[in-house]
Amino acid sequence: MILLLEDDPAIAQTVSFALQREGFEVAHHSWLKEARAAWAQQAPRCAVLDIGLPDGSGLDWLRELRQQGWQTPILMLSARGEELDRVLGLELGADDYLCKPFSPRELVARVRGLLRRAAPSSHPGLRIEGLQAHWNGQLLDLTRRELALLQALLEAPGRVLSRDQLLDRAWGQASEAGDRTVDTHIKTLRAKLTEAGAAEFIRTHRGLGYSWDPCTSA
Repeated sequence: MILLLEDDPAIAQTVSFALQREGFEVAHHSWLKEARAAWAQQAPRCAVLDIGLPDGSGLDWLRELRQQGWQTPILMLSARGEELDRVLGLELGADDYLCKPFSPRELVARVRGLLRRAAPSSHPGLRIEGLQAHWNGQLLDLTRRELALLQALLEAPGRVLSRDQLLDRAWGQASEAGDRTVDTHIKTLRAKLTEAGAAEFIRTHRGLGYSWDPCTSA
């Protein structure tokens, strides 16, 4: 999911359409407080943030996110073209910066680039783009929940993620789903990866959770 924080309706519509046309799921917000609440419910794969907002500054939120330890790729949008503003955004932790007006195709290309650079390199056969996942060029028939679980594991290779962490990522903090729901979806995800010819990369840690381990086959 791509989080878009932009208060200009015309720009928001253009950006959302361009990203959705390429298969990305977009969550658009016009207010900083709305975007903060949405992020708390489900962290995005990438964020596109405007600087000037009705209830605050995108730069201030960028600083907060980086101070909290979030490494999510962030692209800043701004009508300010001065070098000082661009440098400030990059120094605060922005991964890229785009000045208005801009080409929607260029924005999509930059988002793709950020996602490619952020993707773990320990699984060269696996590619996730938008709402689709491919293994060695073969499309994986994954549900939205399965894709979210896979993405969460891939973003933390070798690290054990608890069922609660996976629930928050794939279902959101407000969900009433339980541990058995995660186990069931992981089982189905494993079966689909195996059917596509992938090795058993999802490892179970009894009583702890799951991890993505490309070095294991059990």
